[in-house]
Amino acid sequence: MPTVTAPPLRRTLTPAEITAIRVDFPLLQHQMNGRPLVYLDSGATSQKPRSVIDVERVYYESENAAVHRGAHTLASLATERFEDARATVARFVGAQEDEIVWTSNATEALNLVAYAIGNATAGRGGAAAQRFRLAPGDEILVTEMEHHANLIPWQELAARTGAVLRYIPISPDGTLQMEEAARLVTSHTRILAFTHVSNVLGVVNPVQQLVALAHSVGALTVLDACQSAPHLPLDLAALEVDFAAFSGHKMLGPTGIGVLFGRSELLNALPPFLTGGSMITTVTMESAEYLPAPHRFEAGTQRVSQAIALASAVDYLERIGIDRIAAHDAALGQRLVVGLNEIPGVTVLGPGIGKERVGMASFDVAGLHSHDIGQFLDDRSIAVRVGHHCTQPLHRRLGITSSTRASAYLYTTDDEIDEFLGALSDAIDFFGVRA
Repeated sequence: MPTVTAPPLRRTLTPAEITAIRVDFPLLQHQMNGRPLVYLDSGATSQKPRSVIDVERVYYESENAAVHRGAHTLASLATERFEDARATVARFVGAQEDEIVWTSNATEALNLVAYAIGNATAGRGGAAAQRFRLAPGDEILVTEMEHHANLIPWQELAARTGAVLRYIPISPDGTLQMEEAARLVTSHTRILAFTHVSNVLGVVNPVQQLVALAHSVGALTVLDACQSAPHLPLDLAALEVDFAAFSGHKMLGPTGIGVLFGRSELLNALPPFLTGGSMITTVTMESAEYLPAPHRFEAGTQRVSQAIALASAVDYLERIGIDRIAAHDAALGQRLVVGLNEIPGVTVLGPGIGKERVGMASFDVAGLHSHDIGQFLDDRSIAVRVGHHCTQPLHRRLGITSSTRASAYLYTTDDEIDEFLGALSDAIDFFGVRA
C-alpha cells in the first residue's frame, strides 16, 4: 500500500494515540463472525466512547428530572446540566447559546426550518415573519448531491407555497458546478440549502462562496453539516450561514439528539413549528404567545440525557483536537482513494487522488451489486454501507442505482483500511468479475 500523508500544517494522530483512543470504545473490542470488527460505517453512525455512555447512565441514576418545570433541587440540577450542554455545543460550532435548538436529529432540524417558513407564508408570525414568506415564482435552490433530508422538505415547501425548486448540478468529478451556481442564484432566489460535505462523494463544498452568492441577492442559507461537524473544524459564525443542522450520533454522541443552529435574529422572527408546553409565555383559550428562541422551538419534554451525552462527546472531540481528527480523516480518505484506484473494475465516486475529501469513499464495481459486496465484507467482519445512501437523485446522475461506502473516523487505523481493500479485491475474485 503506498504511503499517504496528511495535509501539510496539520498534525495528525499517531498510531499510538489511535490505539489508546480505540480502548475507549467498547464496541470496537467485539468480534463479528469470529473476527475482530473493522467498523467502516461511521458516516452512518459513529461508535460511542465509554465516557459518553457513562454520562447518560449517570444522569438517569442520579440526576433525572424534568427541565425548566420544577422548583426542586433535582429539577434545577437537571436544567443546569441541560443548558450547560447547550453552551458546550454552541462553543464547539462557533455559535451563541440562544442560537442552538435541540431537535431529535438533523432531519427534524431541517424540517423545522422548512415548515416554519411554510407557517410564515401562511400568515403566522406577524410582521417579523414577513421576511420568510414565499410566493409563486420565488425560488428555492438546492444541489444535486443533497441527502433526502435536505431535499424533500424543500420539495414539500415548494409544493405548499408555489415556489419553484431548482438545483445546482455536479461536475463529473463530483464537485459543484459553481458557474451554474452563479447563474442560478438570482433575485428570485429566496433560500439556498446545501450540504457542507457530501455523504456519498466526500467532497467539501465551498461554503463561504455559496453563502456570498446567496446573500448577494438577500437569500437565506441552510447548511447540512451532518458530515462536517464530526470531522472538520466548524465555525458557523465565521461561515456566515443563516441556519445549519447536524446530528449527535455521527459525532460520538447518542441517537435521538440533533442540533439546529439559527442566527438569533432569524430564530426570534421565525414562527414555531411544534407547539405545546414549555415554549410559551401566555396562553388563553383563543391564542398563545411564544418564548424567545431557542425555547420557542423546544415544545414538550426535552431530550435531556441525550443533550448532556452529546456535550460529553464534544468534550471528547475537543480533548483529541478537531484539527488533528480532520488531518487523520483526510489521510484515511486519501488512503482509501489510492487503494481503490489500484483495484481493476472499481470506480471511485467524487474527487480523485490528491483532491480534498473527508475520510470516506464511495465506489462502484463493474458487474457487482453493492449488496453482494457488503455481504462478502460482512463475512470478513468489515462493516460498510451499501445502497443509495438516501441520495437517489445523485446516484441517478452518476448512472448507478447503488454504491458501497467505506467511512472512517478518529478510531480507524491504516491497517483497517488496508484490510478492507484486500477483502474487496478478494470479493471481486470470488464473484468472478475482475476486469
